[in-house]
Amino acid sequence: MRKVALAFAAASMTLPVVALPTAAEAQGYYQGKTWRGSDGRLRCRRRNGTTGLIVGGAAGALAGRAIDGGRNRTVGTIAGAAAGALLGREIDKSRGFRCR
Repeated sequence: MRKVALAFAAASMTLPVVALPTAAEAQGYYQGKTWRGSDGRLRCRRRNGTTGLIVGGAAGALAGRAIDGGRNRTVGTIAGAAAGALLGREIDKSRGFRCR
């Protein structure tokens, strides 16, 4: 019975998944990075900066730890992570924004 269940689970993961259109796509409002809102205004999809926040925080923590050369490097790590996260988020949000 266990082998049958594992075989069924493996087969179900290999089958292609059919993507169903969302309500906005079904009504024809959504066209890629822009869509028309319920009030008729054109809306743009923007990056929220999460990737930059995570990458910047990790890089900032490593840089802060390397810069703070004392016995207890916790303060440098935390300060570097905070500064790197804020900087990375702002860079990620401002990069590549164009609404047509």
